[in-house]
Amino acid sequence: MKFNGTDAYVATDDLKVAVNAAVALERPLLVKGEPGTGKTELARQVSAALGLPMLEWHIKSTTKAQQGLYEYDAVSRLRDSQLGDPRVQDVSNYIRKGKLWQAFEAESRVVLLIDEIDKADIEFPNDLLQELDKMEFHVYETGETIRARQRPIVIITSNNEKELPDAFLRRCFFHYIRFPDMETMRKIVEVHHPGIKEQLLTTALTQFYEIRETGGLKKKPSTSEVLDWLKLLLAEDLSAEDLKRDGANALPRLHGALLKNEQDVHLFERLAFMARGQR
Repeated sequence: MKFNGTDAYVATDDLKVAVNAAVALERPLLVKGEPGTGKTELARQVSAALGLPMLEWHIKSTTKAQQGLYEYDAVSRLRDSQLGDPRVQDVSNYIRKGKLWQAFEAESRVVLLIDEIDKADIEFPNDLLQELDKMEFHVYETGETIRARQRPIVIITSNNEKELPDAFLRRCFFHYIRFPDMETMRKIVEVHHPGIKEQLLTTALTQFYEIRETGGLKKKPSTSEVLDWLKLLLAEDLSAEDLKRDGANALPRLHGALLKNEQDVHLFERLAFMARGQR
């Protein structure tokens, strides 16, 4: 069972090695990188490439680790008991299975995505240590122990918003997705916008990387944003000539696809103003 990328996803050699190493070691793959570099999409493509079902657990700031195992709805059970509902005799009627439980009881091996784990409370990763390590957990309300029939391929993503505990990191295989270089980005663009004119692509990517390297940017544009930008350029039927900028107009065409806050827009406006003043 080897991951070699897909036609819809450009995976670098080191990323393929990381995925296959995590599978071989039967450890969660922890993937970090800038937002928009394809971390979440990686899990979907691993699922597609290996022909395995996929479960997605998207983490929010309010998500608790227990929700990944199960949730017991005591309120509904109390209400039903007051109404004389016979369902209250079986506590399992009030247990909602979480994504880990679903992955553990699946008939075949699955890919489990735990997306943006760094959004949750700092204790969240530690609360999942035993379950991810032993691939089992106890349900106190029913007294049963849930064990994985097949060990799922667990892919965990993080945008590096907060540090993860050392004990959690020790149990993972780690990979950082570096921002694509120009050549890799060309391959990514070809997947999403096949047949784009070479001159337009070269001019657009040159501008894109110049923008990313501009000092003082609050948010650098990502892979997903350059793909959106190119989609707009193609929709507007713009040419490489149309993208040319001068000192009086430092903002790129359709810059709203690339610059996502007013500070960065003002930065380029100031650069244009300074360029005009130097004439």
